[in-house]
Amino acid sequence: MLHLNNIKKTFNPDTINEKVALAGVDLHLNEGDFVTIIGGNGAGKSTTLNAIAGVWPVDGGSIVLDGIDVTGLPEHKRAKYLGRVFQDPMTGTAATMQIDENLALAARRGKSRGLGWGIHAKERKRYKELLKILDLGLEDRMTSKVGLLSGGQRQALTLLMATLEHPKLLLLDEHTAALDPKTAAKVLEITDRIIAENNLTAMMVTHNMRDAINHGNRLVMMHEGRVIVDIGAEEKKKLTVEDLLQKFEEVSGEEFANDRMMLS
Repeated sequence: MLHLNNIKKTFNPDTINEKVALAGVDLHLNEGDFVTIIGGNGAGKSTTLNAIAGVWPVDGGSIVLDGIDVTGLPEHKRAKYLGRVFQDPMTGTAATMQIDENLALAARRGKSRGLGWGIHAKERKRYKELLKILDLGLEDRMTSKVGLLSGGQRQALTLLMATLEHPKLLLLDEHTAALDPKTAAKVLEITDRIIAENNLTAMMVTHNMRDAINHGNRLVMMHEGRVIVDIGAEEKKKLTVEDLLQKFEEVSGEEFANDRMMLS
């Protein structure tokens, strides 16, 4: 479903602020893979997701999505293939619009727009059934403004919007990092269910090692702009945080020293 071939990206080249963000990322996802991505600050995790989404052009390599080379496509032309949820619950929804209106926007993304009535009764019925999946009572609040929702409710809605039209690839960029532990666990539960029920291919960046181990069927560790560890489903089932730390030290030759991830 996804082939990243030797992806490179340097910010501010030939200046005092030059930063090599991606130093030749190679990663291949099969259809239905749910890959969790971990690594220290500046490892290239979110930068890899931005490269896939086309936030800026890469300096080298190729990005092939479901057989389509999207390397040269601008961000808006890749949007129809991708779903994305960001760290900030305020991103990805329109706060002043209703819940059903936000879902309607998501359903129409990448499609031609007409001048008919905004939301038909058939659509509203579909949205109500979809909201029930979240088990947050939002199906009874479809006319509420999204800005009135809690961070967890809003992130769950964003997740539903991102997967409404079954994207070829779902990108989750630390989408539970801004939530309290209980709410984060609920959103991750919803994430697992939506990905499994729709057989989606997904990549989830996380700073939490336990979440990286407990979710998905593959685990990737990045360091200095490269993939240094790629763990498959069978090995992942027996994995512990201590195993991960040991693997990092073996492959990188350094001790893992990211306080945020260690404390998680």
